[in-house]
Amino acid sequence: MSETQVIEIVNRALYLIVKVSAPMLLVSLIIGLIISILQTVTSIQEQTLTFVPKLLGIFVTIMLFGRWIMNSVVEFFTYLMENLPYFLKG
Repeated sequence: MSETQVIEIVNRALYLIVKVSAPMLLVSLIIGLIISILQTVTSIQEQTLTFVPKLLGIFVTIMLFGRWIMNSVVEFFTYLMENLPYFLKG
């Protein structure tokens, strides 16, 4: 396995990680921002207030995007398995 192949696999894996985690991170960020604006307006300074809404938001996001995430991971795994002989040869 050459250095170029390793770099290509790592680049694809990192891109996949960013791509499939982006929906959950964005939902968590938006919910956190909304809750902190509400906390600022109402002067409630409870640090644990964002936990449950974020948890529910991420759960709903996983339910909505789960099939796409799984298809992306399976596609990457299939790419690795199909090209395994080429990776081992070079």
